[in-house]
Order: sequence, then C-alpha cells, then structure tokens
Amino acid sequence: MGLFRAILCILFPPLAVIDRGCGAVLLVFILTCCGWIPGVIAAIVFNMRK
Repeated sequence: MGLFRAILCILFPPLAVIDRGCGAVLLVFILTCCGWIPGVIAAIVFNMRK
C-alpha cells in the first residue's frame, strides 16, 4: 500500500477501495456512514489484501 493510498484511506475511505469492486465500496461506505473509524479500518484491511 502506497503513501497516497494510505492517506486516501484516512481522508475518504470508500474512494480508497474503488478498485476492489462494488461490494467493497458499498461495505466501506456503510461502515463510514456508521462511524468514521470503522470505515477507515475496513478500507485499510481491504487495501492490505491482494
């Protein structure tokens, strides 16, 4: 995960997982709406996976 992607995970988590598919974007968006921290954690986890 690059520096740009890590910053994007923190600032706007759904945009950071846009290349992972619709399900990942939807899940991260819902978690971000429920709370910013769960959205950030989910975005980081999705970006750590290959």
